[in-house]
Amino acid sequence: MRVYLGLAAKRPEAGIPEAVLHTVRASIETAFPVPAEVIRPREWHRPGVSLFAWTNEPDDSRTPPLLATGHDRVTGVNGNLAVPGDVDRLAGAPELSAEAVGGCFSVFRATGTELAAATAIHRVCPVYYAETPDVHVIGSRALLVSLAAFGERIEWDVLALQSMIRQGYFLSDETPYRGVSALPPSSTVTVRGGSRTVTEAPLPVAVAAPSSARRRRALIGGLADALLTSVEPLRAAGEPVNLALTGGRDSRLAAAVLHAAGIPLRATTNGLDSHPDVILAGRIAGALGVEHTVIPPARTERRDAVLVEHPLARTYETLRTCEGMTSAYESIVGYLPYNARPTMSGQSGEVLRAGSFLLLQSDLSPKALRRRIDTTFMRDKALFSAEANDHARELARTWQEREGVEALDQMYVFYRIGRWQAGSRAGSQRRGDPVWPFLDNRVVRAALGLDQAWRLSEEVVHELITTFAPKLRHIPIEGKPWRFTADRRYYPWQRKPGFLTAPKTGGGWSWRTSPGEALSGVLRDHILEHLDLLAPIVSPDEVRKLFAAPVVTKPAQVWHLYTVATMLSGAYPGKAPEGLDEIHVQVPS
Repeated sequence: MRVYLGLAAKRPEAGIPEAVLHTVRASIETAFPVPAEVIRPREWHRPGVSLFAWTNEPDDSRTPPLLATGHDRVTGVNGNLAVPGDVDRLAGAPELSAEAVGGCFSVFRATGTELAAATAIHRVCPVYYAETPDVHVIGSRALLVSLAAFGERIEWDVLALQSMIRQGYFLSDETPYRGVSALPPSSTVTVRGGSRTVTEAPLPVAVAAPSSARRRRALIGGLADALLTSVEPLRAAGEPVNLALTGGRDSRLAAAVLHAAGIPLRATTNGLDSHPDVILAGRIAGALGVEHTVIPPARTERRDAVLVEHPLARTYETLRTCEGMTSAYESIVGYLPYNARPTMSGQSGEVLRAGSFLLLQSDLSPKALRRRIDTTFMRDKALFSAEANDHARELARTWQEREGVEALDQMYVFYRIGRWQAGSRAGSQRRGDPVWPFLDNRVVRAALGLDQAWRLSEEVVHELITTFAPKLRHIPIEGKPWRFTADRRYYPWQRKPGFLTAPKTGGGWSWRTSPGEALSGVLRDHILEHLDLLAPIVSPDEVRKLFAAPVVTKPAQVWHLYTVATMLSGAYPGKAPEGLDEIHVQVPS
């Protein structure tokens, strides 16, 4: 994981106050969620401009380097580049922009007269910015930006947290920290001569679905080329990529991309031998000639209860890792020492299928799409204060004024990837920097340029798989059939793509979603104890109704409330809670 923080004086001749530089150095242990002893710092200073960088990478072998220096300039890349040498392209461009560079990254650049940072098309490697009367602050961690700009006393943007309580992540460029904003996708923030500007590059406009085989091949070919380029850094890994493989669409495509690129891989699948994921992953691995390891679930004696971590401890660690951008309802990957071994999964493959907001829709009429936007931004209106609902309504207005299919497609990139995933992936980023082909800047740009209905049909993903690995053409998928096969007529000599469905079982119980009376009581007591802090956002009476029964019936909503209540109470940032007993949760019979 890499962390960057840049400072630019509003009056360059006056320089950056020494107290601000001291605050930055003193704040990194609070803002970087790894043990202090593994943090390695670098700094670059010129009169009026400074760039700090930190990493938990154990050495300087990773490319590009933490800070790439040139003549009176320095450049840092958070994430990874498809072509590591493109750091020179970013460093030397007259105006910083990530638009034409491949990889999953954001970039920070400082010269003797300028400080700038840029996001890729999805901003999953985020950039945050703020200003004070003396300096502009730009960084990759929102808490660090807040501490550098405003000191250790955090001021929360209370009304902005309405989105956290509704969805568990932000549907805007807001952050929990007053005065700190997230840079939009495909954007650049630049400070020059003491003044700040933000420029946004427009997202691609989708072209019409192809009407001929030749046009279809051309469009698929452009996306295929971007995918092949995205995995090029793995060629130098020195060992096979460990791919988490299932019987579904997205990890299968990842396997096909690696196979077509000639990059060695081995596959791992979790599950019982009888599960379709295991069966189909084995067939995929066999067709590609790669090693396949099956990890069966741990078998334990039947228990009538489990002990779970106290919600306050869980929430504190989630806030520390994800900076208040993600609810403690989510299970965040815990800290492990940095490991450079190459890993991959099918995560975020939905972007090639028009995103989860559209995948949830069965009705694509304008009225239904507008309703989806409304329910996304205005969920559970009765729970919220009039001010919170007005705020959400204003955020939704921009998207309601656009064509529904395009709006939902881009909302997925702006918020589901750019805010939720950007926050939650911080846990795994501490462990290493995996290459994610489906979040490559050029891959996402190429995907958004394709007709949404065509991508939603899943034909694009199917065509990519058969282009990269023809042997996989007739291996069924797990779950539901390919969408494009639903209304297509198949002649007797044609083979319709098959699928397997996992049998219904009694599994799937989770203490998060079925918390039982004891855990419900702990959640209730904490939320009601801090109800006065939540009152500007929610209706106290409606919150109390959530706890009318001994066991909460809307656990996700309650976890979101618990997370925000913990934040506003001042429990974070600060010392981790101690002496908290585990909670006894009954397992339903």
